[in-house]
Order: sequence, then structure tokens, then C-alpha cells
Amino acid sequence: MQPCWATDRIERMATKKPVTPPPNPTRVPDRDDSDSVVLERVPLKVKPPGMYQVVMLNDDYTPMEFVVVVIQEFFGKDLEAATAIMLKIHLDGKGVCGVYSKDVAATKVDQVLDAAHKAGHPLKCLAEPVEF
Repeated sequence: MQPCWATDRIERMATKKPVTPPPNPTRVPDRDDSDSVVLERVPLKVKPPGMYQVVMLNDDYTPMEFVVVVIQEFFGKDLEAATAIMLKIHLDGKGVCGVYSKDVAATKVDQVLDAAHKAGHPLKCLAEPVEF
């Protein structure tokens, strides 16, 4: 059995009200009257997706007319623009057909290679990142 002074002390500790700390005399700018913290919203800086250019390479076997048709069909160019791109491919060894996001560029390359394979032509096409 506990001595009476110990029991009295335990009862006082259990019934004692918690002491609240005195209010801070200096006002903190990131707190309001309810003593809750206010968070600032920081905007995220998101970079735009990397762009890729679809490039066709020249070969000595694929007919120029086929290249013009492919450029018109898969890249949405008119006859004049498609012919200009085809001549650039023929004279410079390669030419840019369009600039797209990575997934779209990969799809365009696959479409061109599939059409060339079905037609029996060795036309090569690739996507490379655009450097700014």
C-alpha cells in the first residue's frame, strides 16, 4: 500500500490542468490567428517534351515519285512541299520531313518503313532529337 502523501501527489498530477505556453509576443508572418501554418504554393516548372525530327535518307533505288507520295501521305505535305523535301533528300543525302514529339515521330518512322517494305523499296527513315 502506498503512503498517503504519494496518493495525494498522483491525484493532483492526474487532475492538474495542462499549462498552455504563453503567446509569442512577436508576430510570425506565416501564421494566422488560429496558430496554424500557412503554406505557400510553389508553381512547378515543367519542361516541354523533347521534340524529334523525322529524317529520310537517300538511297539509289527508291523512286523519287514514291518518296513524294510517302511524304504527302504520312506528313501531310502538299505536292510542292513534298517535292522540295524529296529534292533535298536526293541532293543532300537526307531531309527533314517533320518535327514531332517522341512518340509521334516514332510512329511516323514506323509508317514510312512499313510502306517502303511493302512496296519493296529500301527507303530508310529515322527520328533524331532536335537540338535548340
